[in-house]
Amino acid sequence: MAKVIVMYEKPKEQEGFEEYYVNSHMPIAGKVPHVKDAKVQKVLSNQNTDLELYLVTEIEFEDKAAMKEAFATEEWKAVGADVPNLMKYLEKPPIITIVDE
Repeated sequence: MAKVIVMYEKPKEQEGFEEYYVNSHMPIAGKVPHVKDAKVQKVLSNQNTDLELYLVTEIEFEDKAAMKEAFATEEWKAVGADVPNLMKYLEKPPIITIVDE
């Protein structure tokens, strides 16, 4: 199994971020093929870091091959193209980690 983990620090404008993320960004992301599961989780506490993490999204794929196929799609490119729209609510770009289990 392979995952993309996206970590957002506390937005400078929480209400606007949540509104845009849920109603605009996630519907775009929901069109990406080969996604096995996706979870959006609010961070309750941060430990051992100076980062003030706010939201963590996990996008799960069956394996690295499925993830690679998804990355090549127009739908995935649309998700990346939408990130600048999120940036008006954020101080810094999200942290993106790709992992393999």
